[in-house]
Amino acid sequence: MNFNSLIADTALSVAGLSDYICFLLEQDDQLQQVWVTGEVSSANNHHKGLFFTLQDPGGTAVIKCVVWKNQLPKLAQIPIYGEQLIVMGSIRVYKQRGEYQLTVYQIIPAGAGLQALRYQQLKNRLLAEGLFDAQRKRPLPQHPQTIAVVTSPTAAAWGDIQKTLKQRYPGLQVLFSPATVQGEQAADSIVKAINRVNRDGRSEVLILSRGGGAVEELACFNDERVVRAVAGCAVPVITGIGHERDESLVDLVADVYVHTPTAAAETAVPSLSELYNLHRQRIATLSQAVRKQETTAENQLQSLRYRLRRLGLDQQLQQEMQQLIWKKRHLVQVTLGRGNQAKQHLQLLQEKLASLDPKAVLRRGYAVVRGENGAIARSASDLAVGQSLLIQLGQGEVKVKVTNTEPLGKGELNG
Repeated sequence: MNFNSLIADTALSVAGLSDYICFLLEQDDQLQQVWVTGEVSSANNHHKGLFFTLQDPGGTAVIKCVVWKNQLPKLAQIPIYGEQLIVMGSIRVYKQRGEYQLTVYQIIPAGAGLQALRYQQLKNRLLAEGLFDAQRKRPLPQHPQTIAVVTSPTAAAWGDIQKTLKQRYPGLQVLFSPATVQGEQAADSIVKAINRVNRDGRSEVLILSRGGGAVEELACFNDERVVRAVAGCAVPVITGIGHERDESLVDLVADVYVHTPTAAAETAVPSLSELYNLHRQRIATLSQAVRKQETTAENQLQSLRYRLRRLGLDQQLQQEMQQLIWKKRHLVQVTLGRGNQAKQHLQLLQEKLASLDPKAVLRRGYAVVRGENGAIARSASDLAVGQSLLIQLGQGEVKVKVTNTEPLGKGELNG
């Protein structure tokens, strides 16, 4: 028998190892009725019972807990976020998920949670410094050309922000400053990402964002270093952190805060299509006003002519004619001035729309690469050697085969 065969004969299956761990934990007398103290970091009501998480005051360890529905009326204390509790329960192992949790039978209060107390103390101190004052809030630029985004490169939030910005404001330059937004290193990573944006100096506004998560996963946004980095940012900051949650300290110090990454992107830039429609409405309103003014002036002119015919006084006629000439000149000047402004604005919009025309891009020497199925190739990592591609040029098409691929990442700011 060789060595590999010996290992195969003695190795445990995943189920076998899970059964053994389950036997060790659930047969331990001390774990059948154990008292545990900790702070409630999250709580979620479910039709089967109450699920909550206990953590050490320093956040170094957490344990998942459950109180089944029939046990809830017997509790002396219902878990509430931020409270320090002492719970009694037994350890249960869930082999399908490879997890264990504490099935709770009784809960008694143990005073205010240390994490909640630290949060309130920091909040009060920053409030006394004036970091949350409304007077500190800076207005957002109406038409930014360059914005920065600080979030995780692997998070769904980054994809949501890119999609929303592209739909609302084509041609916008987006500078991505990646950061870790969860865990012990998150606070320092976010501060470094914000500092990169400050050093770069091109951005007009900054979005700090991440998707939803448990309360303990969002702790970095209550870190004093992150709060002060946002307060000291060189450009206005929009936060979009989590979904349907309480305000974080970063939200309070930001110039504008919303509840989702998508909402943060919508707040940062206007919709180009809405701006174009608004411009058309203004032209229509201006044209209507000019026509109304012309009608009013014509009516006044007719009235004056009638009066002059009745009076037959040359001097009054000359005076009225002079007034009409002045009013006509003034009206023409105002109308021409407004008309020129409207034409210039419309020309700028037309030029910008023309610059976004994909056919114009092709005529400047760019090309569109499609796979055999017609899908546009956007990344070298999506292509395979030997794959047939169709390249669409400004005039005509070329069919090629891939002989080599070299992925290249762009758009990130280096620290």
